Amino acid sequence: MKALIFEQTGLPKDVIQLREVPTPDPGESEVLIRVSARNINPADIMFVRGMYGITPNLPSSAGFEACGVVEKGDRDGAVKPGTRVMFTALGTWQEYLCLPASAVIPVPNEMPDEVACQAFVNPMTAYAMLDRASLKSGEWLLVTAGASAFGKFTLQMAKAKGIKFVATVRHDSQKSLLESLGADLVINTETEKLQKVIGEKVGGGVHTVFDAVGGLLGANALACLRPNGKMMVFGGLALENMPINSGQLIFKNLTIEGFWLSNWMAQLNGEEKKAAFSEIFDFLTKQDSKIAIDGKYRLEDFALALEAYEKPGRNGKILLVG
Repeated sequence: MKALIFEQTGLPKDVIQLREVPTPDPGESEVLIRVSARNINPADIMFVRGMYGITPNLPSSAGFEACGVVEKGDRDGAVKPGTRVMFTALGTWQEYLCLPASAVIPVPNEMPDEVACQAFVNPMTAYAMLDRASLKSGEWLLVTAGASAFGKFTLQMAKAKGIKFVATVRHDSQKSLLESLGADLVINTETEKLQKVIGEKVGGGVHTVFDAVGGLLGANALACLRPNGKMMVFGGLALENMPINSGQLIFKNLTIEGFWLSNWMAQLNGEEKKAAFSEIFDFLTKQDSKIAIDGKYRLEDFALALEAYEKPGRNGKILLVG
């Protein structure tokens, strides 16, 4: 089978190679899945670079999220051949995977692969962070890197709850896109000063920040919180630590906490997971949900996919298919 493999950490375009490797053989409680679509997430890139919370066991494939079709079911028949499934696993950038039957989630018939392959990480993170933030209708949420897939999922879920939504972007085309989706305020931090605009447009500051960037932008977002506000940090796209103003934390009684979906999921029981996926699937299959795809590439064209992923101002997901 075809697999995208790296033997040392580094920039994906420099270290990933297309290889022919043996197709895995499932164990008794496992299913064999032919992977049909995978989306490229920031976590995938960070993993290849050796900068993620999980250290690669080299040589390794990449990718954490995908969907596909079961070719061999498990011994007990819990998941039958022909079942379309979505899943998270290490090494989805290959043609076949073996996973425990309990680790795959059947895909609704009305959900196409382009949606199913990104139906876990970003929408579930948005759902979980909104749940933990406990924002009330009319309260303000600021999301950095708001034009990301996570940002757009969070925007749509937040608006359904009546939450006021602010996003930071770096391109005016992204600004107009988020405004068309219902964002209350979109700030291009390349041309506008974040704190100044928040001070003028949001009386008292925002209640909560979801920060995907860190660095100076993260620090500026922290300064936009009102007293007793909270920042939830779930990414580090700037590849720089956030400089913290201790005075702001002390005198405004601010809270900063980290969020990692894997940790959140581990704390859920079976019923809670079922309820979360039910809500996510309901959201994703609604006709008015907006899910953007900017390009689809086969595994052998991964170099073009990575180039498209790095394109400035991109507004949709890049998928690896087939």
